[in-house]
Amino acid sequence: MPHRSSEPVTRAGTIAIIGRPNVGKSTLLNHLVGEKISITSDKPQTTRLVVQGIRTRENNQFVFVDTPGFQKQHRNSLLNRSMNRLVMSYAQSVSVVVWVVEAEHFNEADEALLEVLPEDIPLILVINKMDRIKPRERIAPWLKALTERLNPAEVVPVSAKHNWQMETLLDVLQGYLPESPFLYDPDEFTQCSERFLVAERLREKIFRSLGDELPYSTSVTVDQFKTEGNLKKVFLTVWVDRAGQKGILLGKDGQKMKRIATQTREECEKLLGCKLYLNVWVKVKEGWANRQDLLRELGFDAEPMTAKKENDDDAH
Repeated sequence: MPHRSSEPVTRAGTIAIIGRPNVGKSTLLNHLVGEKISITSDKPQTTRLVVQGIRTRENNQFVFVDTPGFQKQHRNSLLNRSMNRLVMSYAQSVSVVVWVVEAEHFNEADEALLEVLPEDIPLILVINKMDRIKPRERIAPWLKALTERLNPAEVVPVSAKHNWQMETLLDVLQGYLPESPFLYDPDEFTQCSERFLVAERLREKIFRSLGDELPYSTSVTVDQFKTEGNLKKVFLTVWVDRAGQKGILLGKDGQKMKRIATQTREECEKLLGCKLYLNVWVKVKEGWANRQDLLRELGFDAEPMTAKKENDDDAH
């Protein structure tokens, strides 16, 4: 009787990437997936909603969720409490938790995450920004003390900025994925919708262009997203919470926002592989970061927008 070969074992699981603000979580996600999905800047809380990235490698599928930076300070803000709830929710409902810590820096903001770590989910401690440590051997005492205290399942030093040790990290994570059919098509790299990706690119350009002038309470919503052949028409609103901030965003004769919108359109055309018409308005919604009804209206306390919503033209 001929020998019947068995099907190869496949593994798939969801991996939460957590950490305090500005430790490089989004840059790490983008390199692990091999696509720019999560926006990045040097401003705290650039990531506000959960962003999902998918990497399929041979018989293994990694589903990463990039979470907002966990805030110990400013918990009196409803916006920050909403983002903290997202972190806590995802940290408790995944196959693996990746906790990103900046090399040689573990402070009170990092300490705050101890309260959200689940006891029954494997914890991989990722030490980022290792490119700043020279010689690398000098980190050994600090790392030994931190490892003894946190007792992670694994420790992986990386430099997300320089794409160093990404494959090594995937090798480690692979061992913690449960046996499972793939959760998504192997060719997919995100379940975030096109409208979500465009809105986030616009917010990234705002964060990067305004520097110290940036109003922290700036958000972006998609009012309409229409597909007409090879042209996508996207109508967006940038929200600020004080009237004086509108002029900062617009600049003289609206030129600053026009430049930001053009940069966004050009990048998104490459991302989506089509022509894009972008219409951007700046509006004031006073105190939105501390009003639950307005937070919900602006998309917080919600999952990332999925592909099912991409082609509707209802107001968001």
